[in-house]
Amino acid sequence: MLEMLLEFFQGTGFYNLHVNEIIMITIAFVLLYLGIAKKYEPLLLVPISFGILLVNLPLGNLMQVAIDGQLGGLLYYLSLGLELGIYPPLIFLGIGAMTDFGPLIANPVTLLLGAAAQIGIFLTFIGAFFLGFTPQQSGAIGIIGGADGPTAIFLANRLAPELLGSIAIAAYSYMALVPIIQPPIMRLLTSKKERQVVMEQLRPVSKTEKIIFPIIVIVLTGLLLPAALPLLGMLMFGNLIRETGVTERLSKAAQNELNNIVVIFLGLTVGAKATAAYFLTPDTIKIILLGLTAFSFGTAGGVLMGKLLYVITKGKINPLIGSAGVSAVPMAARVSQTVGKEENPNNYLLMHAMGPNVAGVIGSAIAAGILLSILS
Repeated sequence: MLEMLLEFFQGTGFYNLHVNEIIMITIAFVLLYLGIAKKYEPLLLVPISFGILLVNLPLGNLMQVAIDGQLGGLLYYLSLGLELGIYPPLIFLGIGAMTDFGPLIANPVTLLLGAAAQIGIFLTFIGAFFLGFTPQQSGAIGIIGGADGPTAIFLANRLAPELLGSIAIAAYSYMALVPIIQPPIMRLLTSKKERQVVMEQLRPVSKTEKIIFPIIVIVLTGLLLPAALPLLGMLMFGNLIRETGVTERLSKAAQNELNNIVVIFLGLTVGAKATAAYFLTPDTIKIILLGLTAFSFGTAGGVLMGKLLYVITKGKINPLIGSAGVSAVPMAARVSQTVGKEENPNNYLLMHAMGPNVAGVIGSAIAAGILLSILS
């Protein structure tokens, strides 16, 4: 009987639990706390952290590879959608269906703000390379600066799958911390007078313009940068079915049921990539620090371009909306609104900030396409 009990105990996770796995489980608990208690990007942080928890519990074999007729683990099969590059474009489909491109169409100059905010990606790419990462790894790390989780996952999976867990957690952590990270940078780079600027109301955008816009964008970008088509194609398709007026059922499905299912699968499988062997390395600390640098430079790039436009337009553009050039939709736009409102109670920057915010989504996808074209 004693031998049977001993054999049973040796077959439990308690007996096979190692220090590295305990650390990873602790990290999962911390991320769950941030997602649930602090409400930091909970729709993604909760599934990711639970995926980390599941894969680091010993003997679960949830990521067991299917070989020689042996069945694989549950998360192994779900992760095929990640490894085959299916989940991130489907997330972009949902984003497109949920987002109004009207502010960008009404004020096309905000494209420059979205473009300027991508500087963090390329500066961090260079920095990561000098810190010893390969060009492919450097590109995957740099994309964190776009504050676009699906794009970061898409590019990391193509260029540096061994870093996917670290990059995904860094990307979504900084997205969740947008309201904390961005305001000090915005205030540091702008004057009180600039922050108080009240922008004119945007012109109405016709339905025809909203329908034509995604079609033109995908034709031009698709011809110029085919590598960006998986992300941009789904983004523009999602927006098209939103705006046509004849595909409401498809738009609602993309916004709700499909998007929610994909978010669950994406989060769990991204978390499942964060095993102790890959995550608990010096490179992970470097990635987290580089990600913060990338995001800070991206925010600064957008604000500085906003200051330039403020000068060119003789004070008609509030530089604060430049911070929304990173593609954390719509959180970054809300931060622009909040900081502007603190300086001037008559400031309503939300819709103005949505222009660079949408431009940032497009810009980060284009940046990913450029890196993919060069490095793959």
